[in-house]
Amino acid sequence: MAEMSNEGANLSAGIDLSQFFQVFFEEAGENLQSMEQMLLELDITAADDEELNAIFRCAHSVKGGAATFGFTDVAELTHQMEALLDKLRRHELSPTTQMVDVLLTAGDALKALLARHQGTGADAPDTTDLKLTIKTLCAGGRVDTASPALAAAPEAAAAAAAPTDGTRMLELTVGALADTSLADSLVELFDEIDGLGKIEPLDAGRGADGMRRFKITTTSSDNDLLDLFTFHVPREAVSLKAMGPGYGFYDGAPGAPLAEAAPKELGYGFFDEAPGAPGQAGTAPAAGAVSEATAAPKPVAPKPAAKPEARAAAALEAATLRVSVEKVDQLINLVGELVITQAMLAQNSKGLDAGLNQQMSSGLADLERNTRDLQEAVMSIRMIPMSMVFNRFPRMLRDLAAKLGKKVELVTLGESTELDKGMVEKITDPLTHLVRNSCDHGIELPAERLAKGKPETGTLTLVASHQGGSIVIEVRDDGKGLNRDKLIQKAREKGIDAPDSMPDNEVWNLIFAPGFSTAEVVTDVSGRGVGMDVVKKNITALGGTVEIDSAEGYGMSVKVRLPLTLAIMDGMSVGVGEECYILPLGSVVESFQVKPDMIKTIGGTGRVVEVRQEYMPVIDLEKVFEVPRFDFEHVSNIMVVVEAEGGRVALLVDELLGQQQVVVKNLEANYRKVPDVSGATIMGDGRVALILDIGTLVRRSRH
Repeated sequence: MAEMSNEGANLSAGIDLSQFFQVFFEEAGENLQSMEQMLLELDITAADDEELNAIFRCAHSVKGGAATFGFTDVAELTHQMEALLDKLRRHELSPTTQMVDVLLTAGDALKALLARHQGTGADAPDTTDLKLTIKTLCAGGRVDTASPALAAAPEAAAAAAAPTDGTRMLELTVGALADTSLADSLVELFDEIDGLGKIEPLDAGRGADGMRRFKITTTSSDNDLLDLFTFHVPREAVSLKAMGPGYGFYDGAPGAPLAEAAPKELGYGFFDEAPGAPGQAGTAPAAGAVSEATAAPKPVAPKPAAKPEARAAAALEAATLRVSVEKVDQLINLVGELVITQAMLAQNSKGLDAGLNQQMSSGLADLERNTRDLQEAVMSIRMIPMSMVFNRFPRMLRDLAAKLGKKVELVTLGESTELDKGMVEKITDPLTHLVRNSCDHGIELPAERLAKGKPETGTLTLVASHQGGSIVIEVRDDGKGLNRDKLIQKAREKGIDAPDSMPDNEVWNLIFAPGFSTAEVVTDVSGRGVGMDVVKKNITALGGTVEIDSAEGYGMSVKVRLPLTLAIMDGMSVGVGEECYILPLGSVVESFQVKPDMIKTIGGTGRVVEVRQEYMPVIDLEKVFEVPRFDFEHVSNIMVVVEAEGGRVALLVDELLGQQQVVVKNLEANYRKVPDVSGATIMGDGRVALILDIGTLVRRSRH
């Protein structure tokens, strides 16, 4: 952005700004997300100066970029937000819940406007009433809480429309420029941005030696004006002075003492303790600030130094590089092919004499180690923290709780736990439904909670953690929990077989039945019986599982268990006849040799094996996949115990072939859906091996 300003980056200068649109949209989205999160965390009773400055900077960045690229509607709305936030950070106004609500609504409107400019959104919302509301709040008025977009007090609206005491007259001097038309772009800027003020030429459009002078009537601060001007003309060519009698055209002119601050002392306000920052001790005030202080002196608290976290975040941002997902995916695919090639080389080298080919064996060992390190490094690029998912819930929960008349506190744990980006995109919707479900069905109304001896504010907890080769995400609430009898009754009404002897875990799983709902009334939040079955379907499609636990009157917990990534995994290869199958290593518990008398037959068809006083179902992979066998007298005598969905089964196989990394290929996309199979991979000898779906094998044993 800085380089663009020096070139006079505007459309009239012949530079195509559309090439920068995508960067602007991404940065604006990040700024709006940060602003929303900080607004939600803002303590209105004791707002921290640094927090208010950080929120102001987010709005300021969006406004500057929008004005540069000609998105006038975005610039106008952010200008109004900025005016309100500027008064808050200067302690001219005290923050209120209503202000936070209106700023959040404005953030939503900005997202919709940006989506329309990107071509991904519907019609742009009308922000006229919203801008008037912000003006009203900025003028110290109040708005109707039932409709925050409309101003309530006529006198407040009139005060917002009329010039306030903060209106100032400034002289703008623009130095000689190679492109004399650039100065005219500043005039256009005032026409485009509503509320910025008025600008009039003082030189009849002709300046001596190419210099131009303008008179500006505005409520904006010097810093804000300079930030906007810098996007159109070079910073060093612009000078702002307070306009007194005689217009201050020359040294010693009437009004000149008001303009003692040199232009270089006017800071951009981009960072803490910047020259010209409001309330900074020992810094010469901006010209306009003197007249404001003279008119209405206000005590200003000194600004604290930047928090260590803020400095760390700034350093982190400077050390990051924005890369498209397509490039990362291409890199992962290439690493996957490298893993397959390395496995083939390792397979082919087994027939070589290690003594004669010691150097090659050593090189292949190094290649295997480096390939694994490279694979882990590349996969880590796609790993993003769960905080990216969790951060969208505070706002959603705040609005939902207000709509339902409930008080809910959100607690998040394990936000730094990382998950593959592709998984994050697919798990967000199921988690959103689970959170909404807990708030609507689980947590009681405040009066009901108090009657039960609970605190009136319910707690909804989101937890993410790594367990083995999986990530577990838990959605937990301290609400009323599930009612066993009610679930059984609803199931019978739906024609589902639900005997009284059903164990609790099976009763809880009834809520995943299609069309199942325990809501008494259908609302716009829930009650149609659509959702929980889709949640389970989507999670199962990702190779994950869902577990429910509940205690009536105390709350409910839903645990979602997912593989860390769908691209490359560690697996154990087993042989059945001439075929090779892959078992996800995270599901393998143990393996052992079995004797014929260890297997018991129940009910004429089912078979079980006893392992340390626990009986497990036996699944013969030869029969499941109808593997052709030519050595008819061979009897499988190796069992591999695997675990999924809280159950264990023993798989009967011929041999254990080894353990290695496998590149997961989508079988359904390349062939078709195959029962009991979650994907396929290419082995070192070029054969295709099927990756078994342990979850469906466990469910098969239950039936």
